[in-house]
Amino acid sequence: MDRIKRLYAGDSADGATKRKRKLLLVALFSTLFIAVAVIGIAASVRSSHENPITVRRLLQSHATIQSACSSTFYPDLCFSAVAFSTEAAGRISSNKDVIEASLNLTMAAVQHNFFAVKKLIADQGGSFTKREKTALHDCLETIDETLDELHEAVEDLHLYPKKKSLQQHADDLKTLLSSAITNQETCLDGFSHDSADKKVRKALLAGQVHVEKMCSNALAMIKNLTDTDMEIERRAMSSRKLTEEEEERPASEAGWPEWLSAGDRRLLQSSTVTPDVVVAADGSGNYKTVSAAVAAAPEQSSKRYVIKIKAGVYRENVDVSKKKKNIMFIGDGRTNTIITGSRSVVGGSTTFNSATVAVVGERFLARDITFQNTAGAAMHQAVALRVGADLAAFYQCDFLAYQDTLYVHSNRQFFVKCLIAGTVDFIFGNSAVVFQDCDIHARRPGSGQKNMVTAQGRMDPNQVTGIVIQKCRIGATSDLQAVKSSFPTYLGRPWKEYSRTVIMQSSISDVIHPAGWYEWNGNFALNTLYYGEYLNSGAGAGTSNRVKWKGFKVITSATEAQGFTAGRFIAGSNWLGSTGFPFSLGL
Repeated sequence: MDRIKRLYAGDSADGATKRKRKLLLVALFSTLFIAVAVIGIAASVRSSHENPITVRRLLQSHATIQSACSSTFYPDLCFSAVAFSTEAAGRISSNKDVIEASLNLTMAAVQHNFFAVKKLIADQGGSFTKREKTALHDCLETIDETLDELHEAVEDLHLYPKKKSLQQHADDLKTLLSSAITNQETCLDGFSHDSADKKVRKALLAGQVHVEKMCSNALAMIKNLTDTDMEIERRAMSSRKLTEEEEERPASEAGWPEWLSAGDRRLLQSSTVTPDVVVAADGSGNYKTVSAAVAAAPEQSSKRYVIKIKAGVYRENVDVSKKKKNIMFIGDGRTNTIITGSRSVVGGSTTFNSATVAVVGERFLARDITFQNTAGAAMHQAVALRVGADLAAFYQCDFLAYQDTLYVHSNRQFFVKCLIAGTVDFIFGNSAVVFQDCDIHARRPGSGQKNMVTAQGRMDPNQVTGIVIQKCRIGATSDLQAVKSSFPTYLGRPWKEYSRTVIMQSSISDVIHPAGWYEWNGNFALNTLYYGEYLNSGAGAGTSNRVKWKGFKVITSATEAQGFTAGRFIAGSNWLGSTGFPFSLGL
């Protein structure tokens, strides 16, 4: 799989020297490329008898583009895309202009990819397998989501830095671009299950990778812009330091988002929530299925829409699309209200499409429900819940399956007082997610399998993504406990090159192997990942025999650990108060 270049990774003793030489060559080549381009453009302008002021403006514009692109992983692509766009180049006067131009050009590339997939389906649809057809439709969905994310990023950039705090602008913009990068890889991952899929993957590879690189460049420039502006702001306000008490204020004092109406605030603060509709399998409610209730929910709503799901087993696959915002599911108790399905990769699905419940509409909430996939260990990837919704939260819910139980796909998420049970990679994805006060239990896997609690999928070091497990309990279900010596269980393995997972202030039982973590494929990602453990307890929490990878560390600094709290890692102070769920912002 084509991955982000390892600019900061080296496997040999002289890796640092090679990296410096490589970066120097890139810089020299970029400077030569840009100089030739600028001279050529200036000569062209002069030969056309243009005004010297125009020449000066173009030279200044290209200097600005070069400066902005210098912070990216693909500076040549960054410069050439913007500098040779006749529509964009003449209007560049700041780094912010470069970012906006780059985002607009990326959107054009995303639209091209969308129509390329549509054409592929139209021209060759009859020759594809069931899973290939599903994977292509997954691509259409993720490409469409990417387009929305880039549009939203441009709109947010128009408001920068006035509409929100610099920190909130930075969090939102970096989240949008992190998700956009993830979506390109998700499309390609759908063609990784069979060798026959590789032909289709090859047809899409160049377009998806091009967009992934463009998104990476935009993310790097956004990070550089916002980091610089926040540092300037910090220096200007150095006398006004945020106290620890302010930073970790209780939920009742947490700020409410602008979009939340006064009525919704009262509703969420109340212990009793009045539903808008009721789902009951016996026909005593408004709808018999959860899918029917979701389909009838208003689109693009700014008001919380509550769907009460009465006790019962709902055998269906539920899709909460991106148009269905502000939906809340409330069950009759996690053991009484169960939504269950059995799609799996062995059964012909993609991992992405196997989810019993898939949630993309932002600000989704759920409590007191079980999400389940009963395909079983032999059916390999089979997801109970997939979440790509931004600002989604789950309280007192169970997630039960085997391999790939909980797909925390993208954006910002929060889980509190939940149970997650599974086998291989049973918490996986590339969102920014925090689990608090949860029970995370490995189950007995299939013959010859090892259990992996996590498989985090960060692909770019600038992505603001990762899995944080805080104040939780990591253990085993009864079926594994009796045979745990036969099935090694690990805290995680690196699905992608910059995989990031932190386990902190949690109880870890002896089901976890003393090494703690496991390889994905040889030395892949061992130098570039970030796996941290901080102040854990229990028989499996000892770190003396942990892996010796460059990317693994025992965190000893409270300041470093603070960066992975809900307040910092998922900007929790901006939105967790609106959920009505319990949470902690700090350590």
